[in-house]
Amino acid sequence: MVKMKKLPDAEFDVMKIIWANEPPATTALIMEQLGKDKTWKIQTVISLMLRLVERGFLRSEKHGKERTYFPLINKDDYLKYETKNFIKHFHDNSFLNLVNTLYNDKALTDDDVDELLQWAKTRRG
Repeated sequence: MVKMKKLPDAEFDVMKIIWANEPPATTALIMEQLGKDKTWKIQTVISLMLRLVERGFLRSEKHGKERTYFPLINKDDYLKYETKNFIKHFHDNSFLNLVNTLYNDKALTDDDVDELLQWAKTRRG
């Protein structure tokens, strides 16, 4: 497996669509599901997908005139990688620091805190 690296936002947008669908994905599928959210031209999507192949996130196969793409890195693995780096970079590797930031910013509701406490109790066994 290729060493994972952070994806730029545009490439991550493409990967979210690929992960949400049964493989293989096509450029047409990506264009259709991007819909009105993005005004990318087909060549932009093709370029993004080729970059994802180069980065080791996708495998590509040619079938006649059409290319199909298969994910090589699953969503959960990538999210774990991103979350770990986020906590390391912005919160000094401290989960408590992250939760404290969310709490102080009032991003956590009382229900969120209760759910987090319940989660922590079940993890302690």
